[in-house]
Amino acid sequence: MRNDLILEDTTLRDGEQSPGVAFSKQTKLAIFDALVAAGVGWIEAGIAVMGGEELATLEAMLERKNEATLVGWNRGVKADVKQTIDLGFQAVHIGLPASKLHLKSSVRGKSRGWLIENATELIKYAKDRGVFVSVSAEDAGRTELSFLQEYAGKVHEAGADRLRLSDTIGIMTPEQYGEKIGAVAAACDIDLMCHTHNDFGLAVANTIAGLKAGARYFHCTVNAIGERAGMSDIAQVVFTLKYLYGYDLGVDGRELKRASALVAEACGHPPPPWHPIVGENVFSHESGIHVNGMLRNKKTFEPFPAEAAAGERRFVIGKHSGRSTLAYYLEQRGVQASDEVLQTCLERVRQLSIDKAGAVSTDELHGIYREVAAP
Repeated sequence: MRNDLILEDTTLRDGEQSPGVAFSKQTKLAIFDALVAAGVGWIEAGIAVMGGEELATLEAMLERKNEATLVGWNRGVKADVKQTIDLGFQAVHIGLPASKLHLKSSVRGKSRGWLIENATELIKYAKDRGVFVSVSAEDAGRTELSFLQEYAGKVHEAGADRLRLSDTIGIMTPEQYGEKIGAVAAACDIDLMCHTHNDFGLAVANTIAGLKAGARYFHCTVNAIGERAGMSDIAQVVFTLKYLYGYDLGVDGRELKRASALVAEACGHPPPPWHPIVGENVFSHESGIHVNGMLRNKKTFEPFPAEAAAGERRFVIGKHSGRSTLAYYLEQRGVQASDEVLQTCLERVRQLSIDKAGAVSTDELHGIYREVAAP
């Protein structure tokens, strides 16, 4: 893995392309603020050619372009690229398909010869304007490796700063994605970027595989939002790199939790409680709590400190609780219960949890105790 990795968040572009999601100017700027506060240095901001409020939002972001490198996304059309550069972007991305299937369907049956010629012209135009240029190989999963290597060489020769290998429909395994990244990296000295979709739940694993194979840049979104099944989750990749690979990107996990809440509200869909890193249950415990004060030390069963992700450690009373859990919560009410009483309470707590299909509150536990211990 390289020692100069760069995370580029695309919540405001690919993330917003989640079906049914539309961010207002105010919302996009709030998410932008949260990403900057977290220490995200590169942000794919949006699409200028959309015009309207999107254009006004991009103009507002560009007033603060010293806070992060802003990337403007474009179709493979010169007018789009010109508009984005004229707007003030110092980094542009040009989306172009690489597979024969996508060339046939998205650009009216154009050939790969046309693709290379068009990419070369657009890259040279943008470089002549003095900006950072990124270009895609969309649908890399269904593109022959030999052509990806040829394409990488051509766009590198034209002056592109970066090539994005996009698993556009999320069909590659980590082994396949890593192999393609590694083979292209071996054939051409251009910075590569991971862009992985989550249709089979492999986006994070594919991103890590791509970085291990030599990619420098990678895309993520907050809460893994994006087209269809979403993309690689920013918090998951940041924490995986830090705690499993020893690579600290300098991104503040506590601020990512705040960004997660903003995006969840804007999308109208909170992440499920078991969503890694930012989910409500990540630091919640119900089973396996031991005696002699071990309830307070349940953090020994956590893979990283709750504080690192602004997580709230909770101890839940339910079907899988033991007597020590009940004893602890009863002690908080000034109650010292015998083992016999605790066992009876436990049986009732477990049945109540099944009946209500959820956790039992401390008030409900205390009520059960009063019934069991009543003379």
